[in-house]
Amino acid sequence: MEAQAQGLLETEPLQGRDEDAVTSADFSSMLSEEEKEELKAELVQLEDEITTLRQVLSAKERHLVEIKQKLGMNLMNELKQNFSKSWHDMQTTTAYKKTHETLSHAGQKATAAFSNVGTAISKKFGDMRSHSIGYSIRHSISMPAMRNSPTFKSFEERVETTVTSLKVFFRRRSYEEAKEE
Repeated sequence: MEAQAQGLLETEPLQGRDEDAVTSADFSSMLSEEEKEELKAELVQLEDEITTLRQVLSAKERHLVEIKQKLGMNLMNELKQNFSKSWHDMQTTTAYKKTHETLSHAGQKATAAFSNVGTAISKKFGDMRSHSIGYSIRHSISMPAMRNSPTFKSFEERVETTVTSLKVFFRRRSYEEAKEE
């Protein structure tokens, strides 16, 4: 019997639907005049206590602000400290470290790729300049002819090799990360 009684007493706060059910029920007809008066008195007392607690809380908050001002603490300093702590916490996560490492490797590969592309372009313009003295690039070679030239083919192969290397690197990296998890 006691287990059943405890089951009826819920310790969880009321949910929205529970509050709706309680507010729509009319309990006043079940109460005597004496019980109504007692409940009204209790209601007034609770409201007074809540008002007093709000006033005490407000006074404590003002006192807190005064102490912080005396110590030289202000909102901006607190925000800076919170931001610094959050940034530090984020940098120490495994996900951040892995991402940082991956992007660092990708940056190194991209730098190498751009260096190769730059070298190939410089060489191509050097070859074109030596073959077409006195002419501009536009006048010396047409685009289809340039695409079929050995220098352009070499440049195209270097770019394709670099792109393939980057793809393989990122696939291998994501496979290793997935394997670690």
